[in-house]
Amino acid sequence: MASWDIQPQGVQGQLKVVGTHAEDLGKALNTLLADIQEAALAAGTAVPGTQATTSPNGLIAASGYKPVGPVAPDLLPKKATGPVAAALVEYVNGRKKGMKAMADRCQAAVLGAAKATNEYVQGDLEAAKNAQTAARNVRLEALKDFGGKQK
Repeated sequence: MASWDIQPQGVQGQLKVVGTHAEDLGKALNTLLADIQEAALAAGTAVPGTQATTSPNGLIAASGYKPVGPVAPDLLPKKATGPVAAALVEYVNGRKKGMKAMADRCQAAVLGAAKATNEYVQGDLEAAKNAQTAARNVRLEALKDFGGKQK
C-alpha cells in the first residue's frame, strides 16, 4: 500500500516559487515580442518616402480622423513592411505554438499540483471522518485500518 506524507504548506510555498518563475517567463516572452516588433518597425522598407504608408481603401482621411468599431483597425493606414520585418513575423508565427505550449504546460503543472494537494487534504479529512465514525461505533477492527504504522 502506498503511503503519502504531503505537507500542504510546503506545496503552497513551492507553488508560489513556481508561480513567480512562470510570471518571469511571461514577462520575458512579452519583452521578446515587444523587442521583435520594435525591430520590425525599425528595419525599414524598400518603399521610398510617403509611399511607405498606405490606406487600405486608397483614400486620404481627414487629419485627426480615427475610425471606430470592430473594423476600425482595417481602416487605419498601414506601414509597408520590408523583408526583415516579414522574416521576423514568420519567426514569431513559427514559434507561437511552442510559446503557447510552454505557458500552457506551466499553468497545467501548477494547477495540477494544487488540485492534487487539495484532493489529498480532502482525502485526509474523509479518512479522519471515517475513523471518528468507527470510533463512535466502537468498531475496533475498522479502526485498525486507519493511520498508524503497520508492524
